[in-house]
Amino acid sequence: MLTRRQSLQLASLAVFSLSARQSFAAPSPLTFDEMYGKIGVLGLEYSDKLKQLSGREIRMKGFMAPPLKAEAAFFVLTEIPMALCPFCSSDSDWPDNIVVVYLSEKQTFVQPSTTIEVTGTLEHGSWTDPETGFVSLVRIRDAQYSVS
Repeated sequence: MLTRRQSLQLASLAVFSLSARQSFAAPSPLTFDEMYGKIGVLGLEYSDKLKQLSGREIRMKGFMAPPLKAEAAFFVLTEIPMALCPFCSSDSDWPDNIVVVYLSEKQTFVQPSTTIEVTGTLEHGSWTDPETGFVSLVRIRDAQYSVS
């Protein structure tokens, strides 16, 4: 027969193991098609899925746009390969669904035609990078990527 103390210990162990499992869960997938719900009077509206995943670890597949410089700590993730540098053209040349990726540590950049998978923490909402002046609506922070 279990004592009250043993029951409480088992209950706290169960809660701990559940929370540990959730914190080690695989990153949630997010596709470019799932980023925006609809176009409203104010433009694109974030999808419910994107809003629910904000602040959580996600994974996304896409293409790395050419970075501004080789030692940059960030790059732009696109749904299709882009040969244009984001700083070398106007925003009208860019699709609406780009994602700015801030790396947790520097990595070697890949060719724009190479499919990559990015994992990191999702953020949404308009934000201007104080160093570059680049404005983004969706970001992945503390990111890393691999060729997929």
